[in-house]
Amino acid sequence: MTDTAPTAIPPTAHVTLADGRVEIAPGSPQPSGPYANEDLLPVPVEKRTWTTYNFSALWVGMAHNTASWTLASGLIAVGMDWKQAVFTIGLANLIVLAPMLLTGHAGPKYGIPFPVFARASFGVRGANLPAVVRALVACGWFGIQTWIGGEAIYFLAGKLIGAGWSDAGKIGGYAWTMWLSFALFWVLQVAVIYRGMDTIRRFENWAAPFVLVGALVMLVWMSDKAGGFGPLLDQPSKLGWGGDFWKLFWPSLMGMIGFWSTLSLNIPDFTRYGTSQKAQTWGQALGLPTTMTLFALLSVLVTSGSQAVYGETIWDPVQLAAKTDNVFGLLFALVTVLVATLSVNIAANLVSPAFDFSNIAPRRISFRTGALATCVLGVLIFPWKLYSDPQGYIFTWLGLVGGLLGTVAGILIADYWILRRGKLDLTDLYRRGGRYWYDAGWNWRAVAAFVTGGVLAVGGADFKPLIDGRPIPALEPLADYGWAVGLGASTVVYLALMLLRGRREETAV
Repeated sequence: MTDTAPTAIPPTAHVTLADGRVEIAPGSPQPSGPYANEDLLPVPVEKRTWTTYNFSALWVGMAHNTASWTLASGLIAVGMDWKQAVFTIGLANLIVLAPMLLTGHAGPKYGIPFPVFARASFGVRGANLPAVVRALVACGWFGIQTWIGGEAIYFLAGKLIGAGWSDAGKIGGYAWTMWLSFALFWVLQVAVIYRGMDTIRRFENWAAPFVLVGALVMLVWMSDKAGGFGPLLDQPSKLGWGGDFWKLFWPSLMGMIGFWSTLSLNIPDFTRYGTSQKAQTWGQALGLPTTMTLFALLSVLVTSGSQAVYGETIWDPVQLAAKTDNVFGLLFALVTVLVATLSVNIAANLVSPAFDFSNIAPRRISFRTGALATCVLGVLIFPWKLYSDPQGYIFTWLGLVGGLLGTVAGILIADYWILRRGKLDLTDLYRRGGRYWYDAGWNWRAVAAFVTGGVLAVGGADFKPLIDGRPIPALEPLADYGWAVGLGASTVVYLALMLLRGRREETAV
């Protein structure tokens, strides 16, 4: 079947407003059938209400969390000084902002989520491939963040309750109270996500400034313990600025990019609620690189202080906070970590896979059902193993994630901006037989580009501690540049295959 096959569903009409935004024409029926449900349909213009502040607050809330803290502190742990770590993270977030804005453009313009946006390039059915890949990555992130939240409850509650909690009997290498803490935090997140997107928006608005205050309090506490800011700034690099640093810099940079490469794909899940392109563009530009760099600075200074005060690098803020004996300080640290982890986990790791899983079977899987599936899979990936050391966390997990998702970003950007010039047929995204139907609902050219980019990006990577060795040793020289290799290779392959096919209807609306 080709993309010119007759449609099985009467087409609906869409209209373009004066400001460039597109919606289903008033009075026209909403798209229906097997590829549409309430959660996947375009958001009506009157419900696209998120402002610049909402997007900035979203990013502040997501950036100021324990996992992003450990990004910077993990770089200190592997040998960088505070200047090198902040430079690496600041540059990475400036780079990842570009695909974030490019893919985010389709959100406020068409009101569509990421899996529907991906239908334009991968096909109405084929979009399930990048959607499921993104969803499984989100499940991994959800599990890691939930483990962090549970760890906060366990460590800090142990300081308040005593040895009966901290030294409880072990199951699978961890105290049963740690597993209980993990379960409690899991249930808390399910309760929040079940209330829907508007609850998430309100939560992000107040969580963002609260978490920033908490990080500043930790910085003041550590500087006081160290006898001033001087010791925090004086910790030397173990690498210098020579070859040893640059050897570590490139995989670290790709890992830092990989941290938000997930959101660079599914940012339309949020920007679809934007009141304008200006709101999402300025909101993201003000929210992402500035807050991540500031938070990285706070993190590396506090972690450097732990070297000066305790004689060891304590890269996990939960374990660092647990060293205080002040009851108020412990409670404040506990609440801050929980709010920070809730903020990023719900926004970044539950919203996207909820839409992605819903896209697989729109008639059977709702947003809430998809979110619950994410919660379950997030436990089954054994997040405690992924988070066990900074080497595996930064170079294995983040590197692999960045390499794979960079391939998808390359295809989406090439298709939307180069081939289609930002123009989509809104109603065809939901129906069989339209211009995005390709061959039985799949665009094999996008699949070929994804496989090619993915193999080149991660084929030569070191998968420890997941497995020993490299799947394709000959590709080892590319491993340190996974995200860039994946994005570049998939872009070139996709464009070449699509141009060979001929633009025909693909470039016309």
